[in-house]
Amino acid sequence: MKKSVLTRYRVMAYVTGVLLVLLCLSMIAKYGLDIDGATGFTRVVAIAHGWLYVVYLVFAFDLGAKAKWPVGKQLWVLLAGTIPTAAFFVERGVSRELEAKVADAPAAVAEA
Repeated sequence: MKKSVLTRYRVMAYVTGVLLVLLCLSMIAKYGLDIDGATGFTRVVAIAHGWLYVVYLVFAFDLGAKAKWPVGKQLWVLLAGTIPTAAFFVERGVSRELEAKVADAPAAVAEA
């Protein structure tokens, strides 16, 4: 597995996580605190998160397929972009797990 597969997943996990936290805060501002101007910000962040979450799904699925994860783990990684702050923790665990495999991949190719 190439390092770029892991890198693009990590970038999208952070982007999705940040947008989801911003979305939660903007919804609190809009509905809970009734702050003027929060409606437009909420709409922009919601649209951005929605579209970028689809990109996150594609990258996470590609990573899971190449890492040969079981279905349960794959679903957990895919759903992490819908739970505020979960994407950060899941990304860290996935990175720790796969960095060793990515580092070993060039050595295995060189030996073959």
